Amino acid sequence: MRFDVLTLFPELFAPFMASGVTRRAYESKQVEVVLWNPRDFAQGNYKRVDDRPFGGGPGMVMMAEPLAACLDAALAARGAPAPVVLFSPIGEALRHEAVERWSASEGAVLVCGRYEGIDQRFIDARVTHQVSLGDFVLSGGEIAAMALLDAVARLQPGVLGDEASHVQDSFNPALDGLLDCPHYTRPEQWNGQGVPAPLLSGHHAQIERWRRDQRLAITAARRPELIDAARAAGKLNKADEAALKKKL
Repeated sequence: MRFDVLTLFPELFAPFMASGVTRRAYESKQVEVVLWNPRDFAQGNYKRVDDRPFGGGPGMVMMAEPLAACLDAALAARGAPAPVVLFSPIGEALRHEAVERWSASEGAVLVCGRYEGIDQRFIDARVTHQVSLGDFVLSGGEIAAMALLDAVARLQPGVLGDEASHVQDSFNPALDGLLDCPHYTRPEQWNGQGVPAPLLSGHHAQIERWRRDQRLAITAARRPELIDAARAAGKLNKADEAALKKKL
């Protein structure tokens, strides 16, 4: 798959794509990332990409013309139409289901806004999807783009050291959409705290029941709506319901 990223700060992506386990996806081109700078498509000696907002107010607004020319170049290089994603507070919150859809797609063009925002006419004419990381504001869309790229890259075959790793992630359908359980490693005693006994038992069924109960308890405490969704989908059995009642 291929992601074309429109950004005024392409240099931010080099260390990101060269670090951590997901670098395998970028090095192998399982997830190809092509960076485009709208400033390269701006007019005049100063290559201006922003201007003051009509109606007054603080900040600057990214101009539609350089963005449109940059997007045209990216789409021409792809050789085919593609979704155009803008990271925006009004967008749909990025969730696991959407990440799975993107991870099985041919990619997209990611538009990273800066300053006070982007000329609405570009958004109306060219953007097909708007995505939000949550109810907060970043200085630009680059961090959000990296978040999407990282989430997609780690789902590609062979990227993680253990093929089953992402199956145990929070929100994964394999865990019925629940939050993940706590994890422990050596030493068995640390600062006077030990590892929960079931994890040392060597009894597979007991370990899995403990992990399931922990996932249920944590999800009920932190994200009860995920319990409701799992229950509505028929994902909770009698043992699950008994564990939830025990925690109440």
